[in-house]
Amino acid sequence: MRKEIKHIDTSKLAVSIRKLEKSFGDNHVLRKIDLDVYQGENLVVLGRSGTGKSVLIKIIAGLLKPDAGQVTVLGEDVAALDLKQLRALRLKIGFSFQNSALYDSMTVRENLEFPLLRNSKNLTRAQVNKAVEQALDAVGLRQTIAQLPSELSGGQRKRIGIARTLIMQPLLMLYDEPTAGLDPITSVEINNLINEVQRLYNTTAIIITHDLTCAKETGDRIAVLLDGGFARMGSFEEVFATEDERVKSFYDYNFIN
Repeated sequence: MRKEIKHIDTSKLAVSIRKLEKSFGDNHVLRKIDLDVYQGENLVVLGRSGTGKSVLIKIIAGLLKPDAGQVTVLGEDVAALDLKQLRALRLKIGFSFQNSALYDSMTVRENLEFPLLRNSKNLTRAQVNKAVEQALDAVGLRQTIAQLPSELSGGQRKRIGIARTLIMQPLLMLYDEPTAGLDPITSVEINNLINEVQRLYNTTAIIITHDLTCAKETGDRIAVLLDGGFARMGSFEEVFATEDERVKSFYDYNFIN
């Protein structure tokens, strides 16, 4: 079921981007884009493969440097941060990778413990156990705690990847193609989980996808990235109430063909 669109407090920004540019050689991926993401909302960045969606969230996380422009994340000017400050900011950001990025040689428990033990040195074993169990409960997979990633389905690995980000209690979640490679039923489960994470943890999220069903089910707002800039922005209905053939053809490809 599609999420209910809630009131977003537009006075509180989680991410603010101004005149952002990024090129790779002659390929101008992002061209002076502006974007505001409000605290507590799910913003979907929608676009075809190769349009710069993943580049955008890597810049937001400080994993790539822009060529020009300003990126402010959780009140911090990312370009002005030194390495120690950037690491501190990243602890507030949960990054859900497209391939889940789990360690194959570690059990589910060990995968979830890894970021916690690395970044929170003074926790007791009881505190670690509780954090792991709570994160697994949030994604509905406590029963997998002793399993290896190779023993899990693609959807389960995606859920465990999200649980590993949640264990650090991030303020901002970045989802990179969360439904890519999943069957329709599992995709629905992941969409529901994204909404549940927002509800339980009061997170802000940027969801990168080319899946219109994912966008429709999870997004409070949709931003369509085309030709290096945002062609449309608003609710799902507002975005696709257009005669722009670039946008209409994208809708038709997903929902008609």
